[in-house]
Amino acid sequence: MEQRQTMSLQGENGITIRNNTSDSLHGKISIALSALFIFSSFFLSARETDSVAYPNFKVDGTLKNKFEYAYKTNMSRFSVRNSRIGVSGDINPYSAYRVQLELSNEGKFSVLDLSGTLKPLERLSLTLGQTSIPLFNSYIVSPGEMMFANRAFLGKYFLSTRDLGFLAKYNFPLGAVPAKIEFGLFNGNTINDPVWKKNMSYGGRIELGSMQGIRMTAKIYDYPNNDTTHFLFYGADLRYEKENWKVETEILKRKSKTEFHTDMLSYYLQGAYVIPIRTKLFEFVKPAVRWDAIDERMDVDGFDVNRLTAGIGFGFKRERFSSILRLDYEWYQVNHKMDIFASNEEMDSDKITLELLFTF
Repeated sequence: MEQRQTMSLQGENGITIRNNTSDSLHGKISIALSALFIFSSFFLSARETDSVAYPNFKVDGTLKNKFEYAYKTNMSRFSVRNSRIGVSGDINPYSAYRVQLELSNEGKFSVLDLSGTLKPLERLSLTLGQTSIPLFNSYIVSPGEMMFANRAFLGKYFLSTRDLGFLAKYNFPLGAVPAKIEFGLFNGNTINDPVWKKNMSYGGRIELGSMQGIRMTAKIYDYPNNDTTHFLFYGADLRYEKENWKVETEILKRKSKTEFHTDMLSYYLQGAYVIPIRTKLFEFVKPAVRWDAIDERMDVDGFDVNRLTAGIGFGFKRERFSSILRLDYEWYQVNHKMDIFASNEEMDSDKITLELLFTF
């Protein structure tokens, strides 16, 4: 009988550093914040003493706090799901940089982005360092852009969203339609781990349209990690946004090229509508709904796990700052137990999540 082994891939943050004591965590956070302060102060001084716009910088951040209650086990918890701070900017018209740190992802500290970008042509950018791979949409995996408190299955259980490597992007008009192509070459491991590799990961994506109106992409990514783990990912997505509503759908397939792992297939369909209001705390109400599913048996009995998420958010948005208080309910239909949900019973339990998200 063919033997298969299961694997739990890291999510958005890849390899992280687990601290043994709170002192070590505080020390790393202090060092990281000090480095960012010195870095940003240098560029601020440069701008104040120079009449040109270079170098420049922008500080951004995300703070995501959650309360969850799982019906299956009658258990609950509070957590700081994400606390990110980043700096990005331009050295001159032809080069840019990006640094982003995760101060606490459920108690773990990690470095997310460390990259430099050259722009030799008007529509061409070349990025080297630790950056996003050309596979996931930011509005599915980035905490500050997600429509729900928890990521869709395909944004959480397939692959780390970042790696060490090289990424090229080229924007061009296709008639009246804006288009973009991306190609990347990466270590094919995880972030913060510069391993030596014979076979690197590579892949690309083509995008048609813009975030306002209709947009579609198709992508493929080859991921040879080691002798027992080699995946080919491919998929497509489609979204439409106009004024105060949007709808998005995506499908992604993971094909195992070894006998040690199973294939995996996942999709989602989600939408949201923004209703303007005027109160002391909020400027809008945003109801949202999502249906997503994931499967690894690839049989005719349907997807192994299905999930319906319904939520409502109350928020406000300014040019540099936004906030949303979100309440989500997740209903799971489990047709076949999957190992990716085996770490605790709460993972595939019906649950209520209350989230407070700040972005700047």
